Amino acid sequence: MKTAGKVFTALIFLFLYIPMVVLAVASFNTGNDIAVFKGFTFAQYGELFRDGDLLRLLGNSLIIAVLSSVLATILGTMAAVGLHGARGRLRRAVMTLTNIPMTNPDIVTGVSLALLFAFTGTLLKINSILGFWTLLIAHVTFNLPYVILSVLPKLTQMDPDLEEAALDLGCTPTEAFFRVILHEILPGIVSGLMMAFTMSLDDFVISYFVTGSSFITLPVEIYNYTKKPIHPKIYALFTMMFLVILVLMVTMNLLQARDAGRKAKKRGVRI
Repeated sequence: MKTAGKVFTALIFLFLYIPMVVLAVASFNTGNDIAVFKGFTFAQYGELFRDGDLLRLLGNSLIIAVLSSVLATILGTMAAVGLHGARGRLRRAVMTLTNIPMTNPDIVTGVSLALLFAFTGTLLKINSILGFWTLLIAHVTFNLPYVILSVLPKLTQMDPDLEEAALDLGCTPTEAFFRVILHEILPGIVSGLMMAFTMSLDDFVISYFVTGSSFITLPVEIYNYTKKPIHPKIYALFTMMFLVILVLMVTMNLLQARDAGRKAKKRGVRI
């Protein structure tokens, strides 16, 4: 059974990552046909960095990803602290509402937000309301649940006596949060921030419905490239984005493992 499980796991990883390998190989191909490898070259990466339009769109995506992840992390941390203090039906009801955006299809979320923004634009008499701010609000909205679910377990694992001890020693509730609680839940905050950044960076479906002509992100523009033969420099761009997200995910897992090891060491448990 163990051997069968290992084989099955290997097949799953093979199925998941073979497309990424093909994409990376195609980005170094001198030819345009990904089925025929004619030779090794870095020319596609050179063309990518000489394309001002793609770099501008990538910059737009990074701006939205950074701002939305930071805002979602701040708001999500505050919400997690409030949920941690709540009890009974209120806590269960809010947690259910928090989980809905994660299980809701992206296309439903995107259309709903687009209708909301259109309704708001009608009330405010704004003809073209879709743009940077609507895109930012949408990204913060779908990132919030991931931050909350990253921070909340850290609050649950935290020793409640730490906050009481800080208050007994003269700290105000605000000082106790920043001096004690924040230090204990920091790994969860960092994990939520990284998760929000990666979710925002490669989002297409929701962004497609809430973006305007004045501010377009890279995934939305790349959709237009799929309607015609894709230039090999796009393969280079995809490869670089995949590597960035891979590094972030590995870093996040390492931070979580380090935090788990630190807590186990404090309890005198060998792992």
